[in-house]
Amino acid sequence: MTSQLTFVMIKPDGVKRRLIGEIISRLEKRGLNIVAMKMLRMDRETAEKLYEEHKGKSFFEDLISYILSGPVVCMVIEGDEAVSVMRKMIGATDPKEAQPGTIRGDYALSKSENVIHASDSPEKAKREMSIFFTEKELNLNSQTV
Repeated sequence: MTSQLTFVMIKPDGVKRRLIGEIISRLEKRGLNIVAMKMLRMDRETAEKLYEEHKGKSFFEDLISYILSGPVVCMVIEGDEAVSVMRKMIGATDPKEAQPGTIRGDYALSKSENVIHASDSPEKAKREMSIFFTEKELNLNSQTV
């Protein structure tokens, strides 16, 4: 198995609803390691950079407004096949389609307020991590790629 890094963000609704500890607990119980973490309030420029693939879509402005509505918790997660493991753990974007036992299946209230974001590919993980963290901020195991 390959140790991998991925980017995870607890969104404003997850922070507001005090789900940070629960989410971190689930990650740790799954054997994933948090190698960097910070709570912040995103500015518009950063939010647009994070969601640039959605620019021009009908929901873009609502997405930006939502992500700017409160603090978020950004993390870099390390573990075997971390990208795919995290995607399975968070569940489908729409909580009506998310399986019970996934983070969204258990906690998300709507498609727009769905508690958590996780990168969907190693390439996106690298790009998204670089928006929020420098290499010096990562507490890495020398085996990680």
